[in-house]
Amino acid sequence: MYLVLIAWIYVAFMMAIAEATSPVGSLLGAAFTFLLYGVLPMSVVGYIMGTPARRRVIKAKEAAEREATRVANEQPNTGDNVNSVTPNAHSEASGDAVAPVRKEP
Repeated sequence: MYLVLIAWIYVAFMMAIAEATSPVGSLLGAAFTFLLYGVLPMSVVGYIMGTPARRRVIKAKEAAEREATRVANEQPNTGDNVNSVTPNAHSEASGDAVAPVRKEP
């Protein structure tokens, strides 16, 4: 991945050098050549090519958080250390069910 980025930046740098040393060129034109042909497109390409790596990092972080939550919920409840558990977290039927409201015939 980085080889393509480095190679294109080198090409854009050489284009900027040619622009700066040309009799009809200028340093401002060389700077714009380097920025618009080199840095800007390669920043977009680098972002797109780095997407799978960012996804792997995010998934690894989420897995670590899930594992930490699972370990924290498995610890015994000692009174002071009250674990917060969502209601009906184990999909069990509640003890005091409310009767459904229906229309009278």
